[in-house]
Amino acid sequence: MNMQFLQPLMLWSLLLLPLMACAYVWLLKRKRKQVVSFSAVSWILQNIKTPSAWRRHVPPVLVFVAMALLLFASARPMARVTLPADYMTLIMAMDVSRSMLAEDVDPSRIKAAQKAAKDFLQDLPSNIRVGIVSFAGNAQVVQHVTSQREELVDAIDRFQLQRGTATGSGLLMALATLRPEAKLDLEKVLYPNGSASSTDGYAGGIGNSGRSLGAPPPEKERAPEPPGSYTGGAIVLLTDGRRTAGPDPLWAAQKAADLGVRVYTVGFGTPNGFIPGYEGYSFFTQVDEESLKAVAKITEAEYFKAGSADDLKKIYQHLSNQFTLEKRDTEITALLAGAALLMLLLALVLSSIWFRMGDAVAMKNFRSAQPQKTL
Repeated sequence: MNMQFLQPLMLWSLLLLPLMACAYVWLLKRKRKQVVSFSAVSWILQNIKTPSAWRRHVPPVLVFVAMALLLFASARPMARVTLPADYMTLIMAMDVSRSMLAEDVDPSRIKAAQKAAKDFLQDLPSNIRVGIVSFAGNAQVVQHVTSQREELVDAIDRFQLQRGTATGSGLLMALATLRPEAKLDLEKVLYPNGSASSTDGYAGGIGNSGRSLGAPPPEKERAPEPPGSYTGGAIVLLTDGRRTAGPDPLWAAQKAADLGVRVYTVGFGTPNGFIPGYEGYSFFTQVDEESLKAVAKITEAEYFKAGSADDLKKIYQHLSNQFTLEKRDTEITALLAGAALLMLLLALVLSSIWFRMGDAVAMKNFRSAQPQKTL
């Protein structure tokens, strides 16, 4: 378990534990010496049944462990634990390029993706809100964030296939939808030539704006957040092809990582994806797995490969579990303090049961052994 401490210097207090153990051993030896000097007490110890050795040591050991927990808790440890997810937002970014017409997945990629996405929405817990972004040659929000599953299903049914695959644009649009407070300048990034219909500025190595693919327009500096630290939501990006337009998806992934947002990527389709005779042309469509793996790695998320409708359904089911339970760094000081308190109470109860009753029996036997006075 990866554990961190808010007050690591307090760990030095654990050095008190060996001193406590030595003090306990010293008290035991001192007690034996004192018992020898009192004949009455010696007689009691010799003539009555005293608690066994392990019983005598159990309460002190419990106190010792409780003190160890309290000293350890004073350093305020934090551990990564799995907890039920809080109210969160999920943005689904889905590829609607014409390559989704390929029939290597029955009945077609787009039909299988739509069905799996709708089943996924129905399985999500009610505390998760969802927004939907579609992308082809550009990106658009087809359904703003909502908790109404019917509106989301209707938005998926309205998908219209278009030319191009702007994976980076879809990711940036999803990011802006998830974290509107970041105020991403999408117009400047997605349409560098000032035209909403132009994405040529990022289609090649150098666009008309004179900037390279990996160097979009400068933005106001924002302190980056640790990758994967944002717990308010995540992005699921599904695509079946390679980027042909828009900004570099790896650059977009770095923007997501700087905002702490995880981007789970799904590559959909088989290596034999083929669209025969579409508009007079036939062409193969293959997933750019390397880019999708890199996007997931940059944002500390996961990449999934789906070669069939069943694969895609299983991936969505896995993601549903991911968003129901999440891992987060949580301070466990209160948990340790509670455990220490329980041990102290247990030590007190055991001492009362084992030793007070033993003392009462010992005194009773001692009195009965004394010579009775005669009148």
